[in-house]
Amino acid sequence: MKRAVFLDRDGTVIEEVGYLNRLDRVALFPWSVDAVRVLNEAGLLVVVVTNQAGVARGYFDETLVRETHALIDRRMSEGGARIDAYYYCPHHPDGVVEPLRQTCECRKPKPGMIRQAARDLGIDVPGSFVVGDRWLDVEMGRAAGATTVLVRTGYGLEEEAHQQGGAADMVADNLMDAAAWILRRLRV
Repeated sequence: MKRAVFLDRDGTVIEEVGYLNRLDRVALFPWSVDAVRVLNEAGLLVVVVTNQAGVARGYFDETLVRETHALIDRRMSEGGARIDAYYYCPHHPDGVVEPLRQTCECRKPKPGMIRQAARDLGIDVPGSFVVGDRWLDVEMGRAAGATTVLVRTGYGLEEEAHQQGGAADMVADNLMDAAAWILRRLRV
């Protein structure tokens, strides 16, 4: 079984812009490529898990989600980093796209995306980490049995001020700080 770091996308790996409806709005944080590369070098899988309710709401289609991930992959590759897999939830119970208007097991804070990745990639979830800028990410990680990190980027500062439920195992300033903390935990 492999260990992984599950990363939220918007506000954690790329800058938060609300509903990301155009590729020209994709901006990686300056530390994202380096953070992913050090996680890769440590032998960890890096998996993006992201709610994409804009698909169900009709703001954009799944093609844009895939194109966004391909763009992130290109930028990661240019810096010697790699995202091993992407999982996204296109559903929302209030969606306007009929087949996607549903309550599902993959929408955060439910752990469906992590469970699917674990099955697909042979991941040891209790030995893995979840990093995100929302309490939904932390709740998803806790529900799956992983170690959790809340980052203060994206919505993180606001989320930290209004803590809901249980606390994260760590609160970090950004993804690079989270990666450094994860690597220290692996050496203990």
